[in-house]
Amino acid sequence: MGDKEILAGQFEASRGHLRAVAWRMLGSRGEAEDAVQEAWLRLAGADTGGVQNLRGWLTTVVARICLDMLRARNVRREEPIGAEAEAIAGGEDAGREAEIADSIGVAMLVVLETLAPAERVAFVLHDMFNLPFDDIAPIVGRSPTAARQLASRARRRVQGKPATPEADRERQREVVDAFLAAARGDDFAALLAVLDPDVVLRADRSILAPGQAREQRGSAAVARQALARRAQFGEPALIDGSPGLLLAPFGRLRLVLRFTVAHGRIAEIDVVGDPERLQALDLAVLGDRPVSR
Repeated sequence: MGDKEILAGQFEASRGHLRAVAWRMLGSRGEAEDAVQEAWLRLAGADTGGVQNLRGWLTTVVARICLDMLRARNVRREEPIGAEAEAIAGGEDAGREAEIADSIGVAMLVVLETLAPAERVAFVLHDMFNLPFDDIAPIVGRSPTAARQLASRARRRVQGKPATPEADRERQREVVDAFLAAARGDDFAALLAVLDPDVVLRADRSILAPGQAREQRGSAAVARQALARRAQFGEPALIDGSPGLLLAPFGRLRLVLRFTVAHGRIAEIDVVGDPERLQALDLAVLGDRPVSR
């Protein structure tokens, strides 16, 4: 048996699992099949010689494909195709996957449709398939801490609770407001006070100058970078359900600062400027100025 036949056999052994992952993320049997087929095409064209856990590798590939599909759906503002409450897996996993599908049902899929794409992916992978946040983080483009918060917000919404408790959101907003006040006042010491000593700032490559580092670590470096990026011109907003800042000169959205707040300080700042990523964000403006994307 040749290498291609062996690879095809390994893929078929994982097909039921991959369908189940894609179905829960997309809520559509047809789109789930498309995602799994795309994963096969990527597998066929990839060098997997160093892959020790092919099922895990394929799960990651399918998750990324589904995340792209969810974001594209959001950009087009399409209604979801609709949930199909039936078993979609085959092979030796059929019984288990049918049981899981029945236990989730249409109601769960309807709730999942209300989640932001990254929230949905983080929740499905962690709560339904037990993937650790260290593995989920690179799929959704966040740190493990931020991925954990995404899943937590999704879990609260699935359980019928606010995605972020009002008290927690208010505390987070106070921290963000303090950051904005320090930036507007050009107050370096005040910025240091609101940043975690080990804070990490990450920026989209598309908005960086040639040779500029994508990542800055440490409160002093991040405070200087925040001032250099003119964060003082930011406006408060809810970004994926949590307080942050957006920069929208003349009403046109250019940058978003998405914060991860932990223990009363800012632990992470994601600077999003890539147009496709901006379109995929779930934004709610807290000020009075309308923003066009």
